[in-house]
Parts: sequence; C-alpha cells; structure tokens
Amino acid sequence: MSEPLRVVIADDQALVRTGFRMILNADGIDVVAEAANGVEAVAAVRRTTPDVVLMDVRMPEMDGLEATRRIMTADAAAPRVVILTTFDLDRYVYAALSAGASGFLLKDVSPEQLVAAVRLVRSGDALLAPAITRRLIERYAARDAGSAALHRDLSTLTPRELEVLALLARGLSNAELAERLFLSDATVKTHVARILQKLRLRDRAQAIVVAYETGLVTPGSSPPAGG
Repeated sequence: MSEPLRVVIADDQALVRTGFRMILNADGIDVVAEAANGVEAVAAVRRTTPDVVLMDVRMPEMDGLEATRRIMTADAAAPRVVILTTFDLDRYVYAALSAGASGFLLKDVSPEQLVAAVRLVRSGDALLAPAITRRLIERYAARDAGSAALHRDLSTLTPRELEVLALLARGLSNAELAERLFLSDATVKTHVARILQKLRLRDRAQAIVVAYETGLVTPGSSPPAGG
C-alpha cells in the first residue's frame, strides 16, 4: 500500500487528539480530520473517507459505539475503527467489536504501539490477540446476547470451516490451527478467508464474536477435538 494512510481521530479531549496527531504525523500518517463527539466523527468519515478511525467511547452528543455502528452500516467500504479506552477489557469494547470495530487500544499506548496498531488494522488484520478477544467475549457475550449486532447464518459454512471457526474463537493462531487440524498454514489461511467472506465479516475479531453470538461456542465449553 503506497498511498498515505489516512486517519480520523475522534476524542472529546483536545489534548488526546493533538498528541495522537503529532505521533501519527511524525511517522508519515495523514490525520485528515479530528472530531470531539460521535456526530462529528460520523460526519468526518463521510467527508474524508479515511482508512482508519481512532474512536473514543465516551463522548458527548453521540458516543463512540453509536458512531461506530453508523459508520459501519453506512458504506460497504467503511474504514477500520479502533476503539480508544482507558479501561482494559471494558464491556464497551465488546459492544464495539459487535458493532464492527477491528480492535481497541488503551489511551496510554506508546507512540510506537499507536503507529504499529494503525498500520496493522489498515492492512486488514484485527487489533486483538485472539485469546484476549475470547476472554472479553466470554465475559460479556451471554449477558449481551439479546442486543447482539453480528448475527450470521452459519449454514453456509462447511463442516471443516465450522471446526476452524470454533477453534479460532478459542484463541488459536493460524499456526496452532494448522497443527491441531493437521493442515498446512496456507490451507488454514484459505479456510479463515472463506469464513470471513461467507459470513461478510471484516476480520478475526468479528468472527470470534459471531462464534459466541450464534452459540457455536459457549463460554466455558471445551474446544472441539481436531482431526
């Protein structure tokens, strides 16, 4: 990707926005807009079509969760959204993942981590280790099932793809999936890509959410045996 990476920063604290802008600009990343609330964030995304949005959760007028939902449902080519939070494994992060966010960052992230995170999600990956995502979802999926936002029909998946999705939701990396299922890394990557395509998902974080919300995997259950 040779074109400059374009970012919108949405946070009600001007100091946070200024600090993040300076860090990103110093690394050649273009901050195309700032927003102090969710309404401004949605408008900024429509106006500037960024690659990535850094989205605070708690903002006036419209919070980051509702802004994320609106951004994700407005356009099939929506940007990647990374949630900013001061609370590790905050319940709002689960709601954001369900709404379509690609991950989360703590606001005290180091400059190096911030730059790496923005570049990672722009490349199409999820900004969460699968195991962290799993713990987060196990904690909140059951209580939030009634308001789940990512319901998907798993009938389009093959038995092998269902097996891969269930193990992915348990926090296994591609290498671990390959070892457990006696498959090559390339075959596992193909299965994961097909799962995302069939279920119309953006990344692994959303796939894990779907696995729990559909009941394919339940909190506390044992992972399926490979073979």
